[in-house]
Amino acid sequence: MNSSAIGLSDEIRALGLEQYVLELETDGLTIVPPEVTGVTSEFLDHCTDVLLARFTAMTGCPISLENGPEGELDWPSVDPGSADIRLRDPNAPEPSQMLIQQLLQVDRCFRDLAVNPVADALIDHIMGRGPTGARARRLSSTNSFVKWQGDYGYGPALGLHADQGACPLPWGDTALTANVTWTLTDYTKADGALAWVPGSHKKGCHPVQPMATKAAIPAECPRGSAIIFHGATWHGAFPKETQGLRLCAVGYYRHHSVLPQENMTVTMENQPWSDCDDADRMRELIGFDDNFPYQAQSNPVPMAATN
Repeated sequence: MNSSAIGLSDEIRALGLEQYVLELETDGLTIVPPEVTGVTSEFLDHCTDVLLARFTAMTGCPISLENGPEGELDWPSVDPGSADIRLRDPNAPEPSQMLIQQLLQVDRCFRDLAVNPVADALIDHIMGRGPTGARARRLSSTNSFVKWQGDYGYGPALGLHADQGACPLPWGDTALTANVTWTLTDYTKADGALAWVPGSHKKGCHPVQPMATKAAIPAECPRGSAIIFHGATWHGAFPKETQGLRLCAVGYYRHHSVLPQENMTVTMENQPWSDCDDADRMRELIGFDDNFPYQAQSNPVPMAATN
């Protein structure tokens, strides 16, 4: 591998991440094991316990890794045109997945995942730097997909999409969005793993069916892995056929020129954002010091001269 040809940063070399960069460049997705990212079993246990408690607090329904929700859930009606069912087959049964949002506010463990130096270096690589050398990657949102056994999935097309699909075509090589999925349970096809199409990020367009579904494979990996992929990579998910939960914590990133999903400079301003392993990195990821979007006159204003 010619590291200079694809512009490896000092961080990539120091952390020994060349293999994962090559997979991102070639396939559009890489899976980094926990022994590389440094997350421990105890840390993963804590993340899991926090999310299970959060689910129960939000829904009133107990939940466990072994059984999933331990009671019935009554889902609110959803407008057929809303984004909430954008990936859902209109004829699908009741959902067997819930999204817990704004994880940075929930617990420090998710803030520490967001500033993990291995994941950050790989996201930085695919998003690149600005003309002054400043890092372009920012957080867009942090969420957890809590998924349990059920017929509900994303339909026969697996909900395949590209995360940067809202950005106008044509797309270039630079990732406009990117994803780090931290697996808190083992990921297998039967357990409802992420589905993806290798090399699809190079096509620079939305999924082309039925070819995309036929080419989709599961991102199978053990608990604690970080699944990192380019915003143009076609992906979705397989339905969960087994008992229990498929659980993850997701850091969704954006190029600094792309609108975020969560307005973190507002929602995190009075939250303990600095309580994490790297407060400077978190401040940059949230974008507290970015020039845009501004909330007041930001350029100098000359005043009339007085004699």
